Amino acid sequence: MISENKIKDIIAEVLNSIGDADAAPAAAAEPVAASSEVGEDLAAIDLRKQLLVPEPNNREAYLKMKATTPARIGIWRTGPRYLTGNSLRFRADHAVAQDAVFNNVCPDFIKEWGLLDMKTKCADKDEFLTRPDLGRKLDQASIETVAAACKANPTVQFVVIDGLSSTAIETNARNTMDSALQGLKNLGIDAGKPFFIRYGRVPSMDSASEVLKPQVTVALVGERPGLATGESMSAYMVYNCHEGISESKRTIISNIHKAGTPAVEAGAQIADIVKKMLEQKASGIDLQI
Repeated sequence: MISENKIKDIIAEVLNSIGDADAAPAAAAEPVAASSEVGEDLAAIDLRKQLLVPEPNNREAYLKMKATTPARIGIWRTGPRYLTGNSLRFRADHAVAQDAVFNNVCPDFIKEWGLLDMKTKCADKDEFLTRPDLGRKLDQASIETVAAACKANPTVQFVVIDGLSSTAIETNARNTMDSALQGLKNLGIDAGKPFFIRYGRVPSMDSASEVLKPQVTVALVGERPGLATGESMSAYMVYNCHEGISESKRTIISNIHKAGTPAVEAGAQIADIVKKMLEQKASGIDLQI
């Protein structure tokens, strides 16, 4: 049996020989300037255009199918495992989703936008994630601030709710609201002063509506991210919104992001739907669109 010391000597000898072999060509080679380049951003690769299946039966049909979905199809494998690049991309997309959930919407973003920064009964992000019930109601300080600073009984009241994706709000909310407000203005429909709700679930719009009593409440909410995107936002619209209202009364535009419904287009749709709500005095399953 070879002793442990002998094994260490063999390993050292092999490592030394490898070092000598690497050093000789390097000394003879032309000097290479140091590079500041970093690796390719895996998250920037468009999965819809990436086909890694070797010699597919019908390449055109395969690419046509991939163009309709960001799902991970046609990514191939090595044995039973994913290719290294695809495994890293999966982890990168998962990290994007985690950032969207765990990061807060930047206070500077809200301040520069000019929104009141309100919050629910949740004390922090951890409580928001573990106590959904507390994320459905504004805290008392926010109720008092909203009542004092915002117009009562507006025709339309916008609220921006961080929900489960801070990224979605920072990426899409402002353009969506600006477009919607311009559309409403063109239609002769007034809107109250919008505000932001931190640590909020969708029903926090009901709590806000109890305070201001608008005819229509529009909530822009960051949605739970997936591996396709961390930027998806939805617009929830309710006529005569109040606490305890049925979920069937909510009208929704979902998948508001650059690869779904663009923010500006979603804003135009919101204005059109709000107009119909006011005319029909209804929303959700009662609204005829």
